[in-house]
Amino acid sequence: MTEIIYKEESYKIIGACMKVHAALGAGFLESVYQEALEKQFIKDQIPYAREKILKVHFDGQELRKTFKADFVCYDQIIVELKSASFIHIDNIAQTKNYLKATQYKLGLLVNFGEKSLTYKRILNS
Repeated sequence: MTEIIYKEESYKIIGACMKVHAALGAGFLESVYQEALEKQFIKDQIPYAREKILKVHFDGQELRKTFKADFVCYDQIIVELKSASFIHIDNIAQTKNYLKATQYKLGLLVNFGEKSLTYKRILNS
């Protein structure tokens, strides 16, 4: 049996996302969900950094180019937010690239744009 990486932490993060989606529903811009989720993270005592600048590594070297993760929770999970009609394969590829470039082990891709909250756990393989 495979161990689920960051199981408890993921459960709490997704729970917070579900609370936000239940309250707001679909149809807002990503920035609205991001602000609401930050308030929910505080309420649920989930440690986070919002719009964290992450360094990109290539061939053992740090690049000057960086990217901004919507959230990094528990100092180890990248949380990418979307507000779209579905999770697109490009969103999954983007999150995988973030993981590869930063050495983080887990990304949560969360979509607030559908009638029910959808999310994907993406592992850095």
